[in-house]
Parts: sequence; C-alpha cells; structure tokens
Amino acid sequence: MVQTGDNRKESVPEGDASHRRAGHRRLPGVDLRPGAVKQARVEAGLSLAKVGKGCVTAPAVYLIETGRTRPSLPTLEHIARRLGKSVEFFLADQSGSTDETRTGLMDLEATIAEGRHEDAIALGEQLLKLSSSAHRLGQLRFLLAQAYLQLAKPDKAALLLREAHAHFESVDDTLMLAECMGLEATVACMTQKPEALEFAERALAICRAMKPVPEATEAKLLSIVANVHVANKSWDTAIGLYEEAIAAAGSLFDLGRMAKMYSNLSLAYRETGHVDAAVKYAGRSIALLEVLRDRVSLAKAENNLGLILLAKGDRASAHTHLDRSLELAEETNLEVGRSHVLMSLCELSLLQGNVQAARQFADQALAMAERMQEAANVAEAHVWLGRIADEIGDDELADTEFDIAIRRLTEVGVEERLLRCHGLYAEILEKRGQLKDAYAHMKKAFSASRPGLLQADGDESEERATSA
Repeated sequence: MVQTGDNRKESVPEGDASHRRAGHRRLPGVDLRPGAVKQARVEAGLSLAKVGKGCVTAPAVYLIETGRTRPSLPTLEHIARRLGKSVEFFLADQSGSTDETRTGLMDLEATIAEGRHEDAIALGEQLLKLSSSAHRLGQLRFLLAQAYLQLAKPDKAALLLREAHAHFESVDDTLMLAECMGLEATVACMTQKPEALEFAERALAICRAMKPVPEATEAKLLSIVANVHVANKSWDTAIGLYEEAIAAAGSLFDLGRMAKMYSNLSLAYRETGHVDAAVKYAGRSIALLEVLRDRVSLAKAENNLGLILLAKGDRASAHTHLDRSLELAEETNLEVGRSHVLMSLCELSLLQGNVQAARQFADQALAMAERMQEAANVAEAHVWLGRIADEIGDDELADTEFDIAIRRLTEVGVEERLLRCHGLYAEILEKRGQLKDAYAHMKKAFSASRPGLLQADGDESEERATSA
C-alpha cells in the first residue's frame, strides 16, 4: 500500500501488466462499501483467484476486499461481473460528497442537444475515466451511445448500450431500460439485424406497462418501431405507427426526432403511392435538418426526396437531390446506409438508359454493403445487378444475381423485400416467355406475404375434387 501525504489510500496496480508500463497513467480508485466484495464473493462461493481470473491477481483481490487498496473502475466492473452483482452494490455511499460527473453529465447532454457530437464523445469518454462516474455509468454510456449513433457509428454505440442496459436492469430503472432498448433497436435496424423489431416492440411494451405511461418515451418508441417497419418496407404499418407517435407526443417531440420521422414518413407515403404527401413531408424534414445542421440525417433525407421525385417522374430534380445526398455522405464520412444512396443513383441511371453508370453504382453499393455487413442491402444490390443483367440481355447472369438475392433475403428474413424480389424476377421470367418459372416465383411471392394460404387453397381444391 502506498501512503499519500494526507494518509489517504491510493489505488495500486492490480495484476494487469498494462498498468505497470512506464508512463502509463494510473486510473483513479473507486471508494467501496466496506465488506461488500467479500460478502458477494462468499455468496457466490468463489475463491480469490476465480474472482480475479483474467484481470487481477488473487493478492490484489484480497487487498481490495480488506480495504487496503481501491480498485479502478474497469477492475470493479470485472469483479461485479464475476460475482453477479451490479457495480452499485459495491459502491460507498456518496451522499453529501461532490459528484464530479454530475456537472459533466449536464454538459454532455447540452453538447448532444447542440449537435456537437464529436465534442460530446470526447467529453463522455473523459467522464468514463473518472472514479465517481461509477455512480452514473448507465446514464453516461446511454448518452455517449447517442452521440456515436448521431455520427452513424453503430458498433461503438452497441457495446455502450449493452452495458447501459445491464446497468438500468440491475438498478431497476424501468424508464431508462425502455429508452435504452429503443436505442438498441435503432442500432439493430441500422445494422440490419433481424432482432430490431423484437427489441423495439419489447421496449414499447415495457414503457406501456408503467403507470402512468410516460408519453414522451411512448411517442419516441412508437417512432422507433415505425422506423423498423420502414426498413422492412412494411409501409402501411409504418404510417399508422408514425401517426400514433405524433398523436402521443403532442408538442413534446424535439425537432431532430420530428425531422427524421418526417423523412421516414415521406418514404412510406411514396411507397404507398401518396406522392404529394411524400413530397410535403420530405420538404418539412429537410427544412428542419437544415436549421439543425444535422448533415448526417440530411444526407438520408435528401436521398428520400430524390426517390420521391423519381417516383413522380421528375428525374432532373431527383438527380440534384441524390447527388447532394452522396456528397453529404462523403463529407460526413457516413458509411452506414451509404449503399442506399448508391442504389438510388443506380435506379436513376437505369431509368435514364445509362446502363454502364447503373452497373458502377450497383457494384459500389454491393461493396459498401458487404463492408458494413448490411445483409439486406447486400441482397438488394444483387437485385439491381440482376435487373441490369436483364436489361443487357444476359439471362444467365440475371438468374444468378436473383438466385443470390432471394437466398440472402430468405436468410435475413425480411418478408416484404423477399416478396418484391420474387415479384420482380417473375416479371422478368414472364417477359422471357418462361411462364412456368414466372408462376412459381409469383406463387412464392404470394406465400411470403400470406404464409400457409396457398397450402390451404390447395387443400380445399383437393377436398372439392374428392367430394365430386
């Protein structure tokens, strides 16, 4: 043990060689409740060595247990995980003491609200290193994850949210657990994970089980569930949920969330044929995002408006907005979702008869989607490559691309996209005169949207034939 001039105990190296490197800044120690570590270890039936396994030595655990040294926050988290307790279980009572992260958290929230997400990340990471941050780990990680999400860095956000989720669960903070799961659903949606809808619906159910129901959180989670349905191309369901979210929120929505919701709502209206409503909501979204200077979200909104104008037949305006979307994506280093923009430009090029440009955009979209592990977008890129192959009369390549797309979409489990893919391929086969194959794919498209219905029809036909 090292004594300081005022007789306080310092944290000491705890068996991790990285702490002993020359010049390595020692992390501050965390004050523990006397006897908490030993109590938890005895309850768990673990030896000192098993508690410290993979992180600290048995003697270091003993020094922590006896209060002769204070563990760093990462070491305490390791001990908490090994003993099946929350970090809060071990912490000394902080009442009456100065919490050095309280002001930091307020600054962090303000920085995120101002849209200074890179500054927020720097501040959040700094706060995580402070010993007193142990008392606010959940909120800290939740806010830091928000900043990473705003910069389209879902992988970093995902790890923080998993840890925040465990924190809120351990301290029985139901409201923050629901909020956290909503962001986890957003990450899953961004990275095209099939569990996105399950996460979002569970978060909404937790929120609605609270009495009274927190309206702002309910509205936020409704919009997240709707976002997932947009990603899955379940347009009518998404529109209904967005309308429900707006009704639930009243005047409670912040401008950033409202702008993103308008953008997705416009896309849903476009896909259901309500082009004028789609243009209206897209314009509202872009106007808000311009004011907020949220260039990452603006890139996505410009892409949506470009697609809407494409559906309206205004190719020149569509080209302007899609080009701006790609410029913004490159300017902000936006990688997650950039394949969407590239496929939009592919669609425009194909409509303009520029097959070579369409192929280049489709290849770029495929490469980006594969690099970012966006499984559904990888499949969509193969759909476009199949359509391009059909356009130039390469039937064999078209068959190969659609086979890959159908297989990938089946694996991902996105029914609406699979239905559309089968339908597009059926049209191509029908045009070739391969009517039997076209019918088979139309049948698969139908069964994808109404599982079991074709089988039921078949059973009824067989029963009628037997009765006759």
